[in-house]
Amino acid sequence: MYRCLGRRADELFELTDALLCAEGPVQSLVGLCLVPEHRRGHGALYDALTSGEVHADRLRAELAALPVPRMFGGRIVLAVDGSPWLRPDAPICPDRLFCHVYGRGRGRNADQRIPGWPYQVVAALESGPTSWTAVLDVVRLHPADDATVATAAQLRAVVGRLRAAGYWRSGDPPIMVVLDAGYDVIQLAFVLADLPVHLVGRIRADRVLLAATPPRPVEGPGPMGRPRRHGAVMMLADSDSWPAPTAQTRKATARYGKAEATSWGRMHPRLAHRGSWADHPGTLPIVEGTLIRLAVEHLPGQREAKPIWLWSSAPADAEDEVTRCWQAYLRRFDLEHTFRLFKQTMGWTAPKIRSPAAADRWTWLVIAAHTQLRLARHLAADLRRP
Repeated sequence: MYRCLGRRADELFELTDALLCAEGPVQSLVGLCLVPEHRRGHGALYDALTSGEVHADRLRAELAALPVPRMFGGRIVLAVDGSPWLRPDAPICPDRLFCHVYGRGRGRNADQRIPGWPYQVVAALESGPTSWTAVLDVVRLHPADDATVATAAQLRAVVGRLRAAGYWRSGDPPIMVVLDAGYDVIQLAFVLADLPVHLVGRIRADRVLLAATPPRPVEGPGPMGRPRRHGAVMMLADSDSWPAPTAQTRKATARYGKAEATSWGRMHPRLAHRGSWADHPGTLPIVEGTLIRLAVEHLPGQREAKPIWLWSSAPADAEDEVTRCWQAYLRRFDLEHTFRLFKQTMGWTAPKIRSPAAADRWTWLVIAAHTQLRLARHLAADLRRP
């Protein structure tokens, strides 16, 4: 890690040591000055975050060179999600955006938009009874950024580093990327079609998708006019419009009870020249994928579960591939535990930092410390309470 530090390298390294060795949750930056591993005063701490230097690209390469966890017998599965650093009472802080925050009340009416710095993380997931994730990259979204463009660029860079490190070679199964409903998984699949990735993302339950065009008859007179581009309409909210499924699977899970997945192949949305597709030249493409409806018996804690809809950019006609898609999506929630560890234990968003550049440096130090803990987890036994 020390090779990734520039100005104020010694202090930034000591600050990371103090973060790792602190007893209990980190409540403030100045509290880390009392940790024995931090030998300098609090002035050096703030000076390092304000004027120090972290070579982010070099640190990204170091993270990609570490052992990458895998799922499904050796397949890399990446999760993409965002978490905000809220700064509602700091009107002079630059580059703030309105960040979506889920409310604690019932229903979506309790959700809020609070000013802050939104960060987006890409992490590798692993299987088994664990919620550890291998964080590979983080970016802060700026006010002028397009979320889809920024996500595509981030994923392209992460996949490039994994290939350069030798973790993906020609002939290996595509890298699976799982996303939540806040991402335009269909446009991302179109933009990243040249990469060896397989995207699985959640879509809204009120979407309307279309089936593939039926083949034209070989014998006899064909239909007149221009060939159709779209097939039958499938409204997700209207079960009467659902065609016959391509595959159905049922599987017992430890946390969700019985899980039933129904899939339809070659489903695509009807795109229009508006929104993120407004500047697309020429005819809009048809982006086909596999639609999956997942219904589980209950959520953790015996809470009622509503069915969710997933869209996969790769054909998933086989039952095993459909199962891998929804299992990978459910593992995406491990990234939520990573964010909770960042914020509640490691004090990621505890400092009242004014500069977004200083926030970026502190974020990279937290990720470096988290990586050290993940690599050293086998040195301590888990405390599993009944």
